[in-house]
Amino acid sequence: MDIGIVELSRLQFAATAMYHFLFVPLTLGLSVILAIMETVYVMTGRPIWRQMTKFWGTLFGINFVLGVATGITMEFQFGMNWSYYSHYVGDIFGAPLAIEGLMAFFLEATFIGLMFFGWDRLTPVKHVIVTWLVALGSNFSALWILIANGWMQNPVGATFDPMSMRMEMTNFFDVLFNPVAQAKFVHTVSAGYVTASVFVLGVSAWFLLKGRHTDLARRSIAVATSFGLAAALSVVVLGDESGYEAGENQKMKLAAIEAMWETEPAPASFTAFGFPDQEARETKWAIHIPYVMGLIGTRSLTTQIPGINDLVKHNEGRIADGLIALDALEQIRAAKGMATPELKATFEAHSANLGYAFLLKKYVDDPRQATPEQIKMAANDTVPHVWPLFWSFRIMVALGFAFIAVMIYFFWKTNFRGGDYPRWALRAAVIIIPAPWIAAEMGWFTAEFGRQPWTVDGILPTVLSVSHLTAADLAITLLCFVALYSVLFVIEMGLMLKYIRKGPIDDVELTDEWMARHNSRLSKDAEIQPAE
Repeated sequence: MDIGIVELSRLQFAATAMYHFLFVPLTLGLSVILAIMETVYVMTGRPIWRQMTKFWGTLFGINFVLGVATGITMEFQFGMNWSYYSHYVGDIFGAPLAIEGLMAFFLEATFIGLMFFGWDRLTPVKHVIVTWLVALGSNFSALWILIANGWMQNPVGATFDPMSMRMEMTNFFDVLFNPVAQAKFVHTVSAGYVTASVFVLGVSAWFLLKGRHTDLARRSIAVATSFGLAAALSVVVLGDESGYEAGENQKMKLAAIEAMWETEPAPASFTAFGFPDQEARETKWAIHIPYVMGLIGTRSLTTQIPGINDLVKHNEGRIADGLIALDALEQIRAAKGMATPELKATFEAHSANLGYAFLLKKYVDDPRQATPEQIKMAANDTVPHVWPLFWSFRIMVALGFAFIAVMIYFFWKTNFRGGDYPRWALRAAVIIIPAPWIAAEMGWFTAEFGRQPWTVDGILPTVLSVSHLTAADLAITLLCFVALYSVLFVIEMGLMLKYIRKGPIDDVELTDEWMARHNSRLSKDAEIQPAE
C-alpha cells in the first residue's frame, strides 16, 4: 500500500472528525443545562427560567443541526476510505454504531422537534420530560460511539477467524463494559459539560458587560458555574482514570505521551516540561515532578512504567511471535478446513501477536520473508511521533486546571459576593470561550494519534486498513470537504453570533411583567416586616 494514500486517508478522516467534534461537546453540555433550567421553571413557575431555556435552546438547535450533518459524513467514510477496516472488524465496530443510530439518535431526533415546537402544545411537566429525553439521547449517542472507539483502543470480546480473515464478536458484554470505553465516555461527557458551562458563562458575561438582559445573564452564570465546577473537577478525576487504563492497555501510548525513553525506577516521575527529541531518544531541558506518573499510570509506588526503548525491544519479540501465527494461518487456509489440531493449536497459541506480523506488510509483501533489519524497522514503527503527543496532552491538562480555577472564582463571586463581577473577570470569561474546544481537540488528538501505527490497537495496522483509492481521489475529496466545512463553519458562527446579539426575544414582556410584580411584592413585604 502506498504510504501517501494512507496519510491522505488519515488526514481526511482527521479533518472531518475534528470538525465534527466542534459541535459534539456543546450539544452534550447544553442539552443538560437546558433540562436543568426548564426544571427550575417548572418547579418555580417563574417565566424568566422559561425565557432562559428558550434562548439557550435556540443556540443548542443551531449547534445540533451542524453536528448531525457532519456526523453522518463521518460514518460514510468508514466504507469509502477505510473499506478493509470495515471488512476486518465490521462485526464488532458496526454493532455499537447501529445501536446508536436505532436507539440514541432516534430518541434525540424524535423528541427535539417536540422540545422546540411543543411549548404551546404540551403542559410544562410534559415539556420538561421531553427536554430531559433530548439530553438523555445526546448522552446515549456519545456512549455508543465511545464504546466503538474504546474497542479500537482495547479490543476485547472478539477473536480472529482464520477462514473469514475477520474479527468476530464473542462476548457483547465485554465490548459494552470495556473499561477503556467506559473511562472515555465519562471523561468525554464531562468535558462536554465543561464546554457548555464555559460557553454559557462567556455569553452571559458579554451580556453583563453590555448591560443587557442582566437578570437572564446572572441566573445563567449561577447555573453554569455550579454545573461547570462539578464537571471541571470530574474531568480531572476521570482523566486520571483514562491515564490508568492507558497504563494497563496501551503502554506505548503512555510512554510516548510522557516522552519516557527509558524505564525508570518505580514510581516514575511526571515530565511537566521539556522538548522531546525522537531521533536522539531523549527529552531536553526536562522538568520532572516525582512520583506523579507512577501514581497516574499504575496506582502504586512500586510498579514500573516501561520506557519506549524497552517497549520497542519487546515488540520485536511480538513481531517474531506473530510470524509464527501468520505461518500457521497460511497453512490453515491452504488446508481448506482440513487443518490438523496441532496446527490450529499453534495458531491459537501465537494469534495474540498476529497483528504485529502485519506491521511488516509496509516493508515486504510476505512478512515471513522479512529480514531482521525489517523486523527492527517495524518494531520502531510502533513508536508514535512523541513531541505532538507530549505537548497536546500538556495543553489539555493545563486548560483543564484553568477551567477549575475559573469556575471556582465565578462560583464564589456568585454565591458569596452577591454576583459582584469585576469587568476584567467578565472580559476574561468572554475571551476563554474557545478554550474548551481547544482542550477537547487536544484530547482527541492525544487519544487517536497516540494509537498509531494501529487502527485497532495490536490487531490491525493503519497501513492495511485503507481503501484502494488513488491520491487524486483523496486529494479532491479532501479539498471538497475542507471547502464545504469551511462554509458550514462560517454559517454556524454567523447564526450563533446573530442570535446571541439578538438576545432572548421570546417572552421578554411576560418575564418583565412577572419580575415587576415580584419585586413589588418583595418591597411591600419589606415595608410590613418592621411593623410586625
